[in-house]
This record gives sequence, structure tokens and C-alpha cells, in this order.
Amino acid sequence: MDRGTQFIGQSGAFLDSVERASRAAALNRPVLVIGERGTGKELVAERLHRLSPRWDGPLVTMNCAALPETLIEAELFGHEAGAFTGATKARAGRFEEADGGTLFLDELATLSSGAQERLLRATEYGEVTRIGASRPVRVDVRIVAATNEHLPALVEQGRFRADLLDRLSFEVITLPPLRVREGDVLLLADHFGRRMAAELEWPYWPGFGAAASAALVAHDWPGNVRELRNAVERAVYRWEDPERPVDAIQFDPFASPWRLAATAPLAKAEAETSAPPAPQASLSPTFPLECDDLRAACHAYERALLEAALARCRFNQRATAAALKLSYDQLRHALRRHDLLEKSS
Repeated sequence: MDRGTQFIGQSGAFLDSVERASRAAALNRPVLVIGERGTGKELVAERLHRLSPRWDGPLVTMNCAALPETLIEAELFGHEAGAFTGATKARAGRFEEADGGTLFLDELATLSSGAQERLLRATEYGEVTRIGASRPVRVDVRIVAATNEHLPALVEQGRFRADLLDRLSFEVITLPPLRVREGDVLLLADHFGRRMAAELEWPYWPGFGAAASAALVAHDWPGNVRELRNAVERAVYRWEDPERPVDAIQFDPFASPWRLAATAPLAKAEAETSAPPAPQASLSPTFPLECDDLRAACHAYERALLEAALARCRFNQRATAAALKLSYDQLRHALRRHDLLEKSS
């Protein structure tokens, strides 16, 4: 999610996480931000910095998963000239760059054990030692770290240090996924739609039609706000009549009648999980065209489709997901929403 995206939402779950970030900002303590991909962890880190007494200091960001393990420690703590092959001159690390400000460590769970040990010392004693140096350097840095992993489970597996987790978890802010932020989907969609319409130089923003709005609300958004933004911008870009409300949403950007076939291992796996259809099960139940509650009717129709597809695929969830052109995780979310998980297990 880019930094141009502002905090937008009105749901209780969303406002609670924003309020917790605002309260934690004032204290010079480390904060862990937990959330699925696309939920806005970097935005929370920026809020923690901008509302803190360090707001006029540097905000330095490092994605711990973006660098090979051999370079992470040099990137974090810096190095002296000649410390290793290719180190032709001394270089300050991210800790020194963030002195007086905030260091945001994204994808924290990917840090190696060696980097975790040095990070613990840096947070405990406020000093870092460049690779190849003999003396430490004092730094005044507030750490905000983020991950989409369950860190206590990684501690139990021996993949993350318990003492480092204790040190970093003064406050833990868990961001809600978009699927539980009731009322926020259309609010965000309208925001992204307006921005895209302005970029395309439309005379005005016509909004979304009823079909598109219903589809947006019904989708599970496994990619959260980032996925929503992409889907909305793609829909506006492909819409050919800016005078009419946008009424077509395509969630899968790879959908095409000329879509490439799955690779051999994937095709084999899908074949192994497929099951012959039960002749008595229909995949397309019919409903009356008139109703006085569109959302309830869509909910009932979706449940009927799921039940029919499960029966057709003999309650094989992977085969059902393939039949409905959903990912396995998307199907599981849908089944959970309709209380069908136990029936299909």
C-alpha cells in the first residue's frame, strides 16, 4: 500500500486500531503492528511517527524480506571499509540513519537468528556496532516493526527469539482485515474511484452502479485494501462511458478466454482433487427476480450456490473452489461466512 493512501474508514474495528496507534505514538516505546497483507501496516508506522515527539526526525523504512540474509546485518548496522568483499568504504546502517527518529522494520519475522540477536542488543542498550568496527555507536531510535506472521508461534518453533519479542511488544496493534470492516468497502472504493477518474481526466466521478456495489460488498478481499484499490482502479480504467456509473468489476486480472493452462504439477494436483459431479446437484439455483432486500437475496443466492457446488463436488473443498473459480482460501472464507465449514469438512 503506498503512502499516498490515507486512513479511510468508519467501522468500529478500523477506528479502534487507529485510536490505539494514536495513543501509542506519544510514548517512546517499541510497537508491533500485526496484520494481513494489504491492511496498511506501513501507514500505521507512519502515523506512529508523525504523531510522536520524533515527528521532525527521520522515518527510515527497511523491508527485512527484500535483502539476502548475508546483507541484512550490514544494512541494519552498517559496515567499515574492508569489512567484507565489496565494502570499499564505510557506510552507516539504517539504525544510524534513523538516529533521533523512527526505524520501521517491515517483514520482521524474516530476520535471521544472528540479526535478531544484534537487534535485541541495539534495542536493549541503544547502541550498534558496524560490521568490522571495534567500538559501538550510540543511537536514539524508536522501533516500529510489522509482520503478517504469528510471532508467538514462531517463538515456540524456535524461529524467533522470545526475549526479542518481549522487548518489541510493549504495544501490539493488530489491524482488522477488510472483510470485517463493515461499511468501509464502499467508502474506500469511492475514494479510489474518484482518484482514478481524476487521473483519467473524466469530467466528474459518476460512482458505482448497483451491481458493482453489490459485488464489491460481497467479495472477501483476501488482499485487503491493496486488492480493493487495484480492482477499483482497473474497473474505472476499463469503463468506456464516464457519463454512466461504473457497473462492472473484475476481481481476477488474469481472467481471459485465452488464459494460459496451469503448469503440469498444478494441473496434476487439481486433477487429483477433482471428483465426478453428482448428477442430481445443480450449480445454478434459480431465484425470483423480484425482492425487497437485495443484500439478503444475494446472501441467500450465494449460500445456495455454495451448497450446490459442494454437493456436485462431493464436498471436496479444493474441487469446489476450482469449480467456482475461487482460490482455496477464498472458498474457506465464503463457507465460514455461511456456516458451511463443518458440513463440508
